[in-house]
Amino acid sequence: MEAAMGLMRRIHPKHTDTALSALLSLMPEHSSDLLSQVDQPLQVLCDEESAKEFILCEYNRDADSYRSPWTNKYQPPLEDGLYPSVELRNLEIEANDVFAVYCDQYYEGGVSSVYMWEDDNEGFVACFLIKKDGSRSGHGRRGYLHEGQWDAIHVIEVGPEDEGTARYCLTSTVMLSLTTNNDSCGTFSLSGSIRRQMSMQLSVAEGHLCNMGRMIEELEGKLRNSLDQVYFGKTREMVCTLRPPAELATMKLPDS
Repeated sequence: MEAAMGLMRRIHPKHTDTALSALLSLMPEHSSDLLSQVDQPLQVLCDEESAKEFILCEYNRDADSYRSPWTNKYQPPLEDGLYPSVELRNLEIEANDVFAVYCDQYYEGGVSSVYMWEDDNEGFVACFLIKKDGSRSGHGRRGYLHEGQWDAIHVIEVGPEDEGTARYCLTSTVMLSLTTNNDSCGTFSLSGSIRRQMSMQLSVAEGHLCNMGRMIEELEGKLRNSLDQVYFGKTREMVCTLRPPAELATMKLPDS
């Protein structure tokens, strides 16, 4: 299992589904662990009743059906599917509306979904998902990339309230994959994933949604900075070292 997880961490995000299917066939006894621990690129389905897209993941799946956050119905229909309580469903509806605005402002478009369910510790768990297709044929507004995917998964465990406060534990994962193919820079591919955690004890006076939103915004900012420094920064440094920009290559050294 340890070797399998190490392999999945090094697989190109675009090939995660193929690699996971191969591991499931080789290690069927570990299927539940693999499916719960391996983050896969997010898939999107359209809710025909609301005419809105929603994200498919393990957190809104029951059997082979997926629950839409917009209508609270499973597609394909499922008679005995799992649903959140009325109180949690109302919070889920509000969170989806707010997170759609967050997605539009921070990502300039994309698909977002929020799912919530009760846990065994008298608290609840919330999953905030964003999928941004930045390719020319996707929902990116700029369309500079031949292919480009950004998948963000934020899972927050909220403990029971105690004297006006609650414990929040956030685990965030970002998977990035991009490819360029044009005359100016040729063909270039970059991909990777990063995961971080943070925990906070916060007052619930302003509501759970405000607390969860602030934590996601803070940790997502840190993840973006890490990706910029680790992936783009190191790649730029290596490329400029191996193949310096044209203006530097044509500069003449001063006579000694």
